[in-house]
Amino acid sequence: MPVPEIPAASPSYNGESPKTPAVFNVLSFGAVGDGAADDTQAFKLAWDMACHNDSAVLLVPNGYSFMLQSTIFTGPCKNNLELRIDGTIMPPDGPDSWPRNSSKRQWLVFYRINGMSMQGGGLIDGRGEKWWNLPCKPHKGISGTTQRGPCDSPVAIRFFMSSNLTVKGLQIRNSPQFHFRFDACHDVHVESLSIKAPAQSPNTDGIHIENTNNVQIYNSVISNGDDCVSIGAGCFNVDIKNVTCSPSHGISIGSLGFHNSRACVSNISVSDSVIKKSDNGLRIKTWQGGSGSVSNVAFHNIHMDAVRNPII
Repeated sequence: MPVPEIPAASPSYNGESPKTPAVFNVLSFGAVGDGAADDTQAFKLAWDMACHNDSAVLLVPNGYSFMLQSTIFTGPCKNNLELRIDGTIMPPDGPDSWPRNSSKRQWLVFYRINGMSMQGGGLIDGRGEKWWNLPCKPHKGISGTTQRGPCDSPVAIRFFMSSNLTVKGLQIRNSPQFHFRFDACHDVHVESLSIKAPAQSPNTDGIHIENTNNVQIYNSVISNGDDCVSIGAGCFNVDIKNVTCSPSHGISIGSLGFHNSRACVSNISVSDSVIKKSDNGLRIKTWQGGSGSVSNVAFHNIHMDAVRNPII
């Protein structure tokens, strides 16, 4: 029986060297990239193939806009997986477009991944405006009051129980809630990000980490409506360097001790950074009734301009 030909839609492999990564272009798995078609399944198929290959690149090509539903990309994967975003990816446009059976607390989740990089010159567009305008959001009511109603809003990019991560060179804008969140991760390197959301966009933290250690956040520019970087409970060995926050609510440790819980944070360094046009600069936030400790925190060479509360 003759061997069937590989269809043109299949991913191509470069066999010049065992170390050359295989490239899995989402277009080869059926993605349309017109900003309207649902490309979730094509991304999942490409992810599954790339995840199980040594030294693979999952390519989101330039010149296309891909709409993805709320999705979990699951590991473990083999080593040296790169998600290269050169085009644009976006969620459905607001809560009314969100499928009823999908979580409204998260958009793209990367779970149990070891040794992954997410990088490229592309854009992650969170399309957050309709979420910010929900009646429950504080800025919509009189003097910061809120109204009853559904209020869940998705984190744009979440890494959960993952390690040896690099996030580099991307633009991300207008997340409905946090732009990046790292939960229960270790060995995280974030560099050369551009994060943008309006100053009045609620709860749009740039980068939030929780129960995460050995973190480097370098050479990035963050403009948003909440904390530039927020460091939650259980974090240690965090180095923040050459980050510009403008406007934002500054760089925060906390809030810690919610619901009388115990929270510990240690070995935090913030240096060579700029905070401008912000309500707060550097702060440690705690809840009454909580317990724990914050130790070995160093702030060095921080330039502030038009900051109401520089250190609190």
